[in-house]
Amino acid sequence: MHPNPVSISLSSYGADFVRQRGQEQFLDLLAAAGVTRVELREELFASAPDAVALGAVIAGLRLECLYSTPLELWTAEGLPDPLLLHKLETARAFGAVALKVSLGHYHERCDIAALAALLPAHGPLLLVENDQTAHGGRIEPLQQFFQCADKCGLNLGMTFDIGNWQWQGEPARQAARQLGRWVRYVHCKAVQRRADGRLVAVPPQAADLQEWAALMAEFAPGVVRAVEYPLVDDDLLALTRAQVRSLSALGAAQEVAHA
Repeated sequence: MHPNPVSISLSSYGADFVRQRGQEQFLDLLAAAGVTRVELREELFASAPDAVALGAVIAGLRLECLYSTPLELWTAEGLPDPLLLHKLETARAFGAVALKVSLGHYHERCDIAALAALLPAHGPLLLVENDQTAHGGRIEPLQQFFQCADKCGLNLGMTFDIGNWQWQGEPARQAARQLGRWVRYVHCKAVQRRADGRLVAVPPQAADLQEWAALMAEFAPGVVRAVEYPLVDDDLLALTRAQVRSLSALGAAQEVAHA
């Protein structure tokens, strides 16, 4: 049995810390920790990066690359955001296997044909994530979108963010059952409500890991799962290694059962 692949969203090391150091400064750490994929975050680049050069460094470390942008796929007018094409080109320059966006304002009158015309025939794969908003963080519009995309033959997938469902009070288990067939990437984070009422991402406890393992049974075996919770420690390499081992083991029992 091979270990399940694990990604690290670089936002996990703290936005300010990563902006100050530069995302490229974490690549050797990820490679040494046994990470499969690095998730580059558009919002954490202090200035426009040399995507081709950075992509070559990532490839040289035998890491996959995913490029994450805060872009919402659908505008309120029912059209794909006109910046999508530029984001796809940037992801391609990085050598990214996928571009991650959020759903945006999808409704049944959205122009799927206009989206189809923008999607590349040969990567990067477009991955649409459930975010924390009322329009992009609920099961129903996401399911409607993916069903329509299937009917139109679009090649795309879903980023399933386990923690984000809590912002809209949606049950993650139900979401996994209804959306699991489209999931190609899983964002893992536990969520806690602070004293001021705000929800925040936190590292998982044993109960969270048990719940996540059950969710993995709804997805394709070997799906890439990502750390998207705070990684803070004096020894970041040891901490990252431990989290990689923990997430890699999720769903292992189900995979043995299917072997």
